[in-house]
Amino acid sequence: MAPPNAQARRPTLYDVAKLAGVSPSLVSLVLQNPDKVSEKRRAAVRSAIAELGYRPSRAATALASNRTKSIGLVIDDYRNLWFVDLLRGMESALTEHGYQVMLADSRPGENRIREAADGLLAMHVDGLVIAAEPAGTVLTGTGVPTLVAGWRNGVPAEVDLITNDDDAGGALAAEHLLGLGHTKIGHLTGAGGAAAHRRAGFEARARDSGADLRIAGDSGGTSEEDGYASACWLLDHHPETTAIFAANDTMALGAFGAIKARGRAVPADISVIGYDNSVLAKSRYLELTSVDNRSDLVGVEVAKVLLERIAGPSVSPQRRLIDPSLVVRGTTSRPAR
Repeated sequence: MAPPNAQARRPTLYDVAKLAGVSPSLVSLVLQNPDKVSEKRRAAVRSAIAELGYRPSRAATALASNRTKSIGLVIDDYRNLWFVDLLRGMESALTEHGYQVMLADSRPGENRIREAADGLLAMHVDGLVIAAEPAGTVLTGTGVPTLVAGWRNGVPAEVDLITNDDDAGGALAAEHLLGLGHTKIGHLTGAGGAAAHRRAGFEARARDSGADLRIAGDSGGTSEEDGYASACWLLDHHPETTAIFAANDTMALGAFGAIKARGRAVPADISVIGYDNSVLAKSRYLELTSVDNRSDLVGVEVAKVLLERIAGPSVSPQRRLIDPSLVVRGTTSRPAR
């Protein structure tokens, strides 16, 4: 009798073939190209797989097909909630094709991002997505289909780019505040490509209307602490400000702290808009007005384009913009008279 803690032998492809009454090569074909096998034989193989609890070896599949069925994703800050929906969108489109996403987080800086990308490439991913700053030379010499998610600095014209239309999103935020009657407006921004596009759209629309616009943080980061520091500067130097647009929801959270620390309230004294429509914005406690950049749809489109690129490397470079929308909640109102 085997010891009580002994594990049962894992079923193999040969066990499946024996139970299904087919050859091992046909089982392999069902796993890799089921459409090439008759329905009757597919059903027999799948029934045997279910009965035995067989799980195909990804390593063996990779050796047989010369593909790992994995996609590498490089991000530069796991605290940025934008990546949550991006990843969810990618996985929703990739899973049905048998792909998994391998994530690598890096600190900002071209060398750091290159190291993260090289680590994923060493695992023989079939494709690579760069969602980090700066993209630059990280996009060259990867040897696999590589594209960029979200606006990034230094993206060559020959590289696929899938992003939210952040210029339009910034304009939506400005139109909302202007429509409420705000004319003394502050904007908390950062140094990245996405922040630059959001700033450009917001600034163009606000200045066209003649609004008194103040911008803070254009050379810094976009974390909660960055938002707090920029909002502190803004409110100390321009206390007449009645509305703030933050480059993302996390920065907006920092603005809340700065406003509270000065004995003021949202939205009674100052209206606040974020960007990303993240879980923070949706929380019943904050109820933050935010621009929805549909990062889940960005993720879906990223996956689609990457699969197209894997299937046909000669496909022309693509630029796809996802339209944003504004979700109005409880943090914006007309300015106090």
